[in-house]
Amino acid sequence: MVPDRATAGNDDTTLDIVREALLRGDTMLAYQPVMGLRAPQATAFYEGQIRLLDPAGRVIPARDFIDVIDPTELGRMIDRISLETALKALARVSDIRLSINVSTRSIGCSQWMQVLDRALKRHPDLGARLILEISEHSAFVIPDVVAGFISELQLKGIAFALDDFGAGTIAFRHFRDLDFDLAKIDGQFVRGIHANPDNQVLTAALVDIARRFDMFTVAERVEDTRDAEVLTRLGVDCAQGHLYGAPTLRPPWASRKAHRHRA
Repeated sequence: MVPDRATAGNDDTTLDIVREALLRGDTMLAYQPVMGLRAPQATAFYEGQIRLLDPAGRVIPARDFIDVIDPTELGRMIDRISLETALKALARVSDIRLSINVSTRSIGCSQWMQVLDRALKRHPDLGARLILEISEHSAFVIPDVVAGFISELQLKGIAFALDDFGAGTIAFRHFRDLDFDLAKIDGQFVRGIHANPDNQVLTAALVDIARRFDMFTVAERVEDTRDAEVLTRLGVDCAQGHLYGAPTLRPPWASRKAHRHRA
């Protein structure tokens, strides 16, 4: 199908806005806590989500550009910037653990690996506090490539999360080879789960699958205490969502003096 001119023009404008933000260096991560559901509740880790700023310093919503830039070199640039920013935060503060998304476009990308290798050469311990999230769809599209990527980086201490777990067609035959450490249950099953018996059954099944493959579980888009109670009862390990905090550009450690490595 040939895109209409209006759509093509909008995409070109979006690419220009993203490209200019990257050239200005107007990028940062917003951090959202992932909380343990069992007492004593504590923050297990934070997810770092990329944010771009316009010339006035306003955040450009990711939904406005992420699908457009995904197949382009700009997408790889954003992946590298996300990784570099997360590694710098881990180097500055020793008691946090961070996750970031990595898309299949960056798996096998030499520039992305160079960013990681340089940081780990200076600070080998950072790998143990880094979690890389790969979406379920991406993981099962090229499972052999993803499996090799996971195996290689787990040797450096890096953990892997299967993002959007349950959102697509689960290819069970690949689970044994894709050695994920965490499974993030897609928010479509989580939001309002206290009033949805069907989603309770589906989530319980996802938790059982994750356990059988020794994966830690995280529920996404938790916004209601009643949902959190159901998730706890179903055996989910952690929860992420506005109930525990929205993504913020000023995480708790931002006001603390760095106490491990100099950036």
